[in-house]
Amino acid sequence: MEQEAWQILIVEDDQRLAELTQEYLQGNGLKVAIESDGAKAAARILKEQPDLVVLDLMLPGEDGLSICRKVRGRYDGPILMLTARTDDMDEVLGLEMGADDYVCKPVRPRVLLARIRALLRRSEGAEVPVENQRRLQFGALVIDSAMREAWLREQGIELTSAEFDLLWLLASNAGRILSREEIFTALRGIEYDGQDRSIDVRISRIRPKIGDDPEHPRLIKTVRSKGYLFVAEAAEALQ
Repeated sequence: MEQEAWQILIVEDDQRLAELTQEYLQGNGLKVAIESDGAKAAARILKEQPDLVVLDLMLPGEDGLSICRKVRGRYDGPILMLTARTDDMDEVLGLEMGADDYVCKPVRPRVLLARIRALLRRSEGAEVPVENQRRLQFGALVIDSAMREAWLREQGIELTSAEFDLLWLLASNAGRILSREEIFTALRGIEYDGQDRSIDVRISRIRPKIGDDPEHPRLIKTVRSKGYLFVAEAAEALQ
């Protein structure tokens, strides 16, 4: 898909901010629509299926977390959430509801554009190439990078785009500890700031989906002060 065809929907009740953002993004080759009413946003996202949604957390009618939760099962595109940095829990909750990334207000247009482009490239499978591997199998767990799908005991696993990329990155580096810095740079294309908790949140969401024990994980292990390790032997033992 060419960049010019990318369709963005901004869900934002601050009309001036939304229009300025729309103008900037359109000036950089994107097609941008605006929805200011949270109560109408979910239906519009599901109907129009834009390539990416920029979703404000605080909206009249229905808040961003509720919208994200409502559409996530029927909308596969990336969701970039806008949050006010008043509480880290906003960011964690957004990721837990299925958002792929977040940007804190006030938003710098150049940063927003970079995050949008990274998410769009990633959703098309252009990020994090790992040699020429297409499919990984560990016992009952199968991960297919071409189809961007995963299965456990032949049952499809529901993963967001960001969760799939993280799982693929870890699994394709099975047996090697990946630091948060490595993971962050590979998936986001920007340096880790030492504060972001999105990787940890996604790991906690992925573990139960692939049959790992969230309390005592054996497939994706946390290696203290070092990072995360995908253990092939534990995954292969899945029945």
